[in-house]
Amino acid sequence: MALLASAAGSGPNHSASSAGVNGAGAISTWEWWLRERGCQQTGDRGLQQEGPGRGAEDGPRPATVPTAASQATVPFKNKRDEHLLKKRNVPQEESLEDSDVDADFKAQNVTLEAILQNATSDNPVVQLSAVQAARKLLSSDRNPPIDDLIKSGILPILVKCLERDDNPSLQFEAAWALTNIASGTSAQTQAVVQSNAVPLFLRLLHSPHQNVCEQAVWALGNIIGDGPQCRDYVISLGVVKPLLSFINPSIPITFLRNVTWVIVNLCRNKDPPPPMETVQEILPALCVLIYHTDINILVDTVWALSYLTDGGNEQIQMVIDSGVVPFLVPLLSHQEVKVQTAALRAVGNIVTGTDEQTQVVLNCDVLSHFPNLLSHPKEKINKEAVWFLSNITAGNQQQVQAVIDAGLIPMIIHQLAKGDFGTQKEAAWAISNLTISGRKDQVEYLVQQNVIPPFCNLLSVKDSQVVQVVLDGLKNILIMAGDEASTIAEIIEECGGLEKIEALQQHENEDIYKLAFEIIDQYFSGDDIDEDPSLIPEATQGGKEYGKADARWVNFDPTIVSVEILTVVLDGCLALVLMYAIVKEKYYRHFIQITLCVCELYGGWMTFSPEWLMGSPNLNTNNWLYFWVYLVFFNSVWVLIPGLLLWQSWVELKKMYPKGTSLGKKFQ
Repeated sequence: MALLASAAGSGPNHSASSAGVNGAGAISTWEWWLRERGCQQTGDRGLQQEGPGRGAEDGPRPATVPTAASQATVPFKNKRDEHLLKKRNVPQEESLEDSDVDADFKAQNVTLEAILQNATSDNPVVQLSAVQAARKLLSSDRNPPIDDLIKSGILPILVKCLERDDNPSLQFEAAWALTNIASGTSAQTQAVVQSNAVPLFLRLLHSPHQNVCEQAVWALGNIIGDGPQCRDYVISLGVVKPLLSFINPSIPITFLRNVTWVIVNLCRNKDPPPPMETVQEILPALCVLIYHTDINILVDTVWALSYLTDGGNEQIQMVIDSGVVPFLVPLLSHQEVKVQTAALRAVGNIVTGTDEQTQVVLNCDVLSHFPNLLSHPKEKINKEAVWFLSNITAGNQQQVQAVIDAGLIPMIIHQLAKGDFGTQKEAAWAISNLTISGRKDQVEYLVQQNVIPPFCNLLSVKDSQVVQVVLDGLKNILIMAGDEASTIAEIIEECGGLEKIEALQQHENEDIYKLAFEIIDQYFSGDDIDEDPSLIPEATQGGKEYGKADARWVNFDPTIVSVEILTVVLDGCLALVLMYAIVKEKYYRHFIQITLCVCELYGGWMTFSPEWLMGSPNLNTNNWLYFWVYLVFFNSVWVLIPGLLLWQSWVELKKMYPKGTSLGKKFQ
């Protein structure tokens, strides 16, 4: 506490005359700050009231899933995003001054015109009553008339009231009203900022009246919570030192909760993140607050750390250097779920950093907390815990071994099989990352723990990213298996994985169907598993390419099978009738022949044109024998012969038509 008290000097002392609220042609401090930085004022982005209920999967991953088509396959560490309330409305309460309010302003039907008129009264009691009435309107639970009050022109009046050092009750009520206006949409918050209220709120932080100080802190918290531009503007005016000076043993618990909440808003947003100087100032305060016994203060403190660790490796290192990590890790076993959730996110963000930063967390015996986290009754905790471990398995081989030694792999596999889909998704990342980062013996341990069946079950989900992660993991396991790849292939086939992989050859995602084909081609094509492709004779390679082009028929597709059966039955019967008609020289043989030829040409077109137009890998080859003999020659025969027969029938029918006409006969 002494450290913070000595570091917290006096903030900027803005006089009433320097506020520039009423000066003709004067610009506000906000407008000057924007011009200095070449910024434009932001428009209305809408109220962003994100609560703490977002899942772990909501956070964006920094890159796409690695595929066989990628230049290199690497494990990915990924960030998460979580939000507490950015803005808070001050609820309606009876203040100490309510007994002095004029009865006329206690009526619920008080008009805005009356409020506006009396708010500028020279009578202190009337003025206080009017400002208090405005505050009560803004403190209503449902749809406070914020826009109506802004349009009425009351903002400059309320801001002017903040200057009244001779009337702290008026300052308090005006600050309360402005706090609730700033708790609204971004446009409403901007209206408060543009009225030049921020310098006056900073001035009120030095008020001798504690309730006025606390209300100013609350108002600044709402303004800072609007976004990074407002945050940096308030920081530039010197909010940090006077704010931190309130962290002392004499401060009431409710006041300290508000101060901690404002610190959270200062740490929030990473586009851009808060200035490094601000982070350096705030971290000692967080190291003090993390010892606090109040749950609300503790939760906000840990969330502030989680926001700082979400700002990149440089900010992660600053948090590590502050020495707070050894005190953060034990909170993973705190009795309050809110504290556990925040702590799990904070340490989870740290392990998205470098291997060295990850090791700092591991050195604090963090993995000993995870058996309880992975078996926690709340699914959200399970999901966050598996996400954390997915970033550990993306580390080096020693870190992978630490997860194995802690006995956590069977628990991850259990979540892979039985968890909610969000948790299964994180478990898939954890397993796939291990197959990339781990040694051969570590991957073999995965297989021994029966990871393949639940892993393969995720191949049939709708989420393309999950499917791709699983395919990558399976391919890595097969590669690691070496001479034992056939054994792994048998396990995949026995659990139904092969059927799913075959079906994925028809997937709309190009990376997925290419990867599925590669797995089938390399590990499920008979005796070719151990062959070196460079040693296979050219003719055999051509046969292999033939299978590649026709691989689309390997899997059971009900639509294709139905059409093929119908084609075989109808065309087969017509072919038999055609043979009879040719032998007996029936005149109708040409009609049947034309029908069959057109069907054959159409079928050939529908077989190859979609693959050609869509760039199917089935048609990609550098083997000249396959290309010229199979693709060009044999398929040309299927076009040439029906074409010739079609022309022959057409010529014969033309000859028969005038002959039939001259005989006065009609074809029947």
